[in-house]
Amino acid sequence: MNRCPPRVDPITLAVVRGALETTQREMTLTLEKTARSSVFNVAHDYSNALFNHRAEMILQGQDIPIHLGGLMPAMKAVAAYFGDDVHAGDVIYHNDPVLMGSHILDCCMYKPVFYQDQLVFWSVCKGHVADIGGPVPAGYNPDAREIYAEGLRIPPVKLWERGRPRGDVINFLLSNVRSRRDWEGDLRAQFGAVGIGERNLLALLDKYGVREVQACVDELLNMAERSMRALIASVPDGSYQASAVLEDAGHGLGDLRIDARVKIHGDHCSIRIDSPPQVPYFINSYAGNSHSGVYLGLMMFAKVAPPYNEGLYRCITLDLGPKGTLCNAAEPAPHVNCTTTPMETLADAVRLALEQAAPERAVGSWCHSSGINIAGHDARNHEDYVTMVLASLIGGAGASAHRDGWNAVGPQCCFGALTSGDVEVLEHQYPILIHRYGLVRDSGGAGKHRGGCATAWEVEPLDHAMTVISFGEGRHFPALGAQGAGSARADLKLGRVERKQGDAVVEVLRKNAILRIAPGERVCTVNPGGGGWGPALERAIDAVVHDVRNGYVSADAAGQEYGVIVDVARWTGRPGPARLEASTPELREDKP
Repeated sequence: MNRCPPRVDPITLAVVRGALETTQREMTLTLEKTARSSVFNVAHDYSNALFNHRAEMILQGQDIPIHLGGLMPAMKAVAAYFGDDVHAGDVIYHNDPVLMGSHILDCCMYKPVFYQDQLVFWSVCKGHVADIGGPVPAGYNPDAREIYAEGLRIPPVKLWERGRPRGDVINFLLSNVRSRRDWEGDLRAQFGAVGIGERNLLALLDKYGVREVQACVDELLNMAERSMRALIASVPDGSYQASAVLEDAGHGLGDLRIDARVKIHGDHCSIRIDSPPQVPYFINSYAGNSHSGVYLGLMMFAKVAPPYNEGLYRCITLDLGPKGTLCNAAEPAPHVNCTTTPMETLADAVRLALEQAAPERAVGSWCHSSGINIAGHDARNHEDYVTMVLASLIGGAGASAHRDGWNAVGPQCCFGALTSGDVEVLEHQYPILIHRYGLVRDSGGAGKHRGGCATAWEVEPLDHAMTVISFGEGRHFPALGAQGAGSARADLKLGRVERKQGDAVVEVLRKNAILRIAPGERVCTVNPGGGGWGPALERAIDAVVHDVRNGYVSADAAGQEYGVIVDVARWTGRPGPARLEASTPELREDKP
């Protein structure tokens, strides 16, 4: 553990902590209220964080987990890249996965905060931009065989230098992307957010001084470290291993396996990842992004209380395996799908390995991402549009020992931080008609506690042909259950993409593809649900009746998966043959 900082007054510590948290929330609101693209102002696919002068994350927002874990190595890489050539008024931009970025669509802005000529903080904002150039709108190119076929890589570059905008560099970026107006609006929104961060941090330093604030920050880091060390120390020493399978999503390379090996010794945890050689398909993950997948799996297991900062990971040693592998890719591996696939599988493997050490902490897996991007021409303003439809990939959460999984809050990489927005807002922004957005019956994994139900999202282009790019997985393997959970009808838990003529389904896709949808046609994404917890036959009969009555489970599935026959006229239930044949008598009783 780091050497203790000077003792800080607990009241001052609470005030400083509150000021930092308020600063982050104000940065988030700035993005929401000023950004132009629906990816930002509707879906909230962005994250904000504050770092100290040592490039350590001192506060993360309640944002996108797959962003936040990768911000730590990225911030260190950017700070090292410029070294002492950082000045008040500088603003740096970066997305390059080879230099610890996540994927090229996640563009990050870094603003150093100087106080009396001393670097004290960094104000940081990462957001998923609507487009990044390249041959495919919105950046997800399932046909890419190398990173150069995916879009614009941005190594660390100053967009503002000593307070002056570098118009030539900004124009260079804008000239290489579709939907220039939206892109520029989001860039300005990020600039506003990091500026708000700087303003509030300077006010905090004015009030308490650098020494007092830094002492409080060091104590917050140590608080998080103590919390994680205490958790790790409570887990039995030993070596634990688990695997998770990444499904073939149409690349023809077969299913791929990711192994996680966890060693617990005292209050220290080391994690080793073994993955197959990188592939000529857009699911490779570079090191910065893979940090996020590992930390997501760790935090699903740990469930520690705030504060959430870099101190949590001081007792964690991470080995991603050799360069040139799926989870430690090397240039020129294609990678754009990596923030969802294989990260959600990597998170599953890490969590499952840790659960070998403490089975009482086991939870069902959240749904894996399976969504679409859309692009076309808007005749209303004579401009092309392109967007990632975050509403199209909202699935179900995993269940736990204490409750059912939440409905409609996935996917796992985002952990409920995304918002789908109002249907009317999307129809106003783009020339589309949304025919359906709602829960999918029987999609939640069966268990004593049911996995969360997924959603379906169905869209039709108006007066133009629309390009649709599907990405993700969860279309062959359902979300993993925990503690004996399993679904007799696993096919009902899977995702798929449906191509439709009116209401009629004419094609069902379970692979990633680029489609051209004409007016009068529709495309519908049906998402995977979350994994259950505990044997399904142990679910209370009243709970099964409630699920059927509310449309979460069909009467047929109630009998097949839960062994409950539901009388939909009286809304009562009784044990079916499967329950009656079960060995434990209590399964026959109607207990909550």
